[in-house]
Amino acid sequence: MRTAWRWFGKGVATAVTLVLLYQVWLFAHVLWWIDHNPASTSFMEAGLARQQEKDPDAELRHKWVPYDHISIHLKRAIVAAEDAKFLNHEGFDVEGIQTAVEKNLKKGRLVAGGSTISQQLAKNLFLSGERSFIRKGQEAVITLMIEATWSKRRILEVYLNVIEWGNGIYGAEAAARRYYKTSAANLSRDQAARLAAMVPNPRWYENHRSSRAYQRRVAVISRYMGSAQVPR
Repeated sequence: MRTAWRWFGKGVATAVTLVLLYQVWLFAHVLWWIDHNPASTSFMEAGLARQQEKDPDAELRHKWVPYDHISIHLKRAIVAAEDAKFLNHEGFDVEGIQTAVEKNLKKGRLVAGGSTISQQLAKNLFLSGERSFIRKGQEAVITLMIEATWSKRRILEVYLNVIEWGNGIYGAEAAARRYYKTSAANLSRDQAARLAAMVPNPRWYENHRSSRAYQRRVAVISRYMGSAQVPR
């Protein structure tokens, strides 16, 4: 019995050590990306693998552009659509989380996350699209790392450069080129609202932008984006 407990203790210690080492690895990346741009993300790698299952020669469309080269309209549209309290919270929207918890309890499973831009970025950079409480816990830890070390401007810059906007399309520049044949810097107010409306389900909206749900979402974003506060 003592031998069994001893091995159990060693197993627990090993598991804890591995978890801590993984957190250190994550934090090292977060620190590096304060002033270095990520060339790829977990979501990009998953997207490329998904595309290459059908076409081995498939490539992602992605081009990094600095914060100042992204339309103010798109910045405001994204904040209005995804995280209206972006400048005022420290990574988590308590009211949004409470609403998500109520939905999850009602459904009896994890169907909503109440995620802020910072949380979405944490997930995009390191995690999968899987819905689980363990993944949400890790997402929270990474969010705290990002919020503690990055400026809000840097968070929004990276977010706008890595999120998905359709099959194989990542970042504002690639999205602007794909849908409007222009640069991210030159997106109009209407174009920005329409791109922001795609973010929750980009691969579906890529081919369903005439749907009523999409049009309603564009209208709501257009109504509120003018008052959205974004980093300078």
